[in-house]
Amino acid sequence: MQVTIDRLGHLGDGIAAGPVYVRRTLPGEVIEGALDGGRLTAPRIITPSPDRVSAPCRHYKVCGGCALQHASDEFVRDWKANVVRSALAAVGLDAPIRGVHTSPASSRRRAVFTGRRTKQGAIVGFHAPQSHVVHPVPDCLILAPELQALLPALERLTTLLTSRKGELRIAVNLSDTGADVDLSGGKLIEDHLLAEVAEIAINAGIARISQSGEVVITLEPPVLRIGKTRVPLPAAAFLQATRHGEEALQTSVAAALEERRGKVVDLFAGIGTFALPLAESFEVHAVEGDQVMTEALEAGWRGMSGLKRVTSETRDLFRRPLIPDEFKGVSGIVIDPPRAGAEAQIAEIAKARVPAVSHVSCNPVTFARDAATLVAAGYQLRWIDVVDQFRWSTHIELNACFTLAES
Repeated sequence: MQVTIDRLGHLGDGIAAGPVYVRRTLPGEVIEGALDGGRLTAPRIITPSPDRVSAPCRHYKVCGGCALQHASDEFVRDWKANVVRSALAAVGLDAPIRGVHTSPASSRRRAVFTGRRTKQGAIVGFHAPQSHVVHPVPDCLILAPELQALLPALERLTTLLTSRKGELRIAVNLSDTGADVDLSGGKLIEDHLLAEVAEIAINAGIARISQSGEVVITLEPPVLRIGKTRVPLPAAAFLQATRHGEEALQTSVAAALEERRGKVVDLFAGIGTFALPLAESFEVHAVEGDQVMTEALEAGWRGMSGLKRVTSETRDLFRRPLIPDEFKGVSGIVIDPPRAGAEAQIAEIAKARVPAVSHVSCNPVTFARDAATLVAAGYQLRWIDVVDQFRWSTHIELNACFTLAES
């Protein structure tokens, strides 16, 4: 059968009337294939879109790491902005999008690989789309060169720590002092394996290896520069995916609060991605649910003179959101919740009526829900910055500026 693609879904699949889903297609394209349960299999492009380009990465056909390399950069930029607009429109809102900040290729500083044993050795890479098959990615175009260079060492670790039936999950963060590697799913690194694991780490320039967050070997304590501070990185910590994306979000958050004076509260503060740069201008109270990350934030602040006071609190904001009385004297709020959003905390912020809110989000749908709550309470959604640090994927991040109508 033939179908014409009407639009892209949030996962990047083309959607035709029916609905019929077709991977790696673009709006306006005429596609031919066999229908199988609402999905067109073995699709053939009859009429291509003018926005279609040749995928720049040789791994694209078999790798599930990217979804949109067949589309021009201009198309992807506009599509991501329109996903945000559509999410807002669904709750009756609109806001100017000031820009889309796209991270360059070869800039990803964190990634999660899968390692699997083979007859010849090991494969470390990404899963194929909708598959358990793992494909190696020696020429991946999203990874920073330092991450790419680690692949042979990660293959050695996979060979050492997995069986033929097993699979190793390998999470890597690039710190300023070397790679921080966290392993899960393989054999426990017991004493008789330590020497060989240490040799692999030394030869590859790996700073630390942990298993499920428990440190096994530290050759150089991983440290990350955030603003003017140097933060000791917890094992398996969450980082923004690229330095470019982190700086774009930090700049946007600062712009949302630039007219404020006094104290700022940073919610879901992590290791201080926003709290520490803001401390150059504001007294900051940072709230985070993970004590290890709170301690890292505190250490970063204590290690740098010249910043304003930063206080921190370990607190589950889903179970115990800050209430209005706890926002007294606060002129601005930064909130960066996980994908589920922060419905309970946003409801308390709406009651507290703090003059400005900078809302960072990695999910336009839950962001739109929370934005509607703030607007209903009298906030004005002033502008949005879209940040695309997961280049060629469907992932979207943003920061939005809210101010009270009277402020």
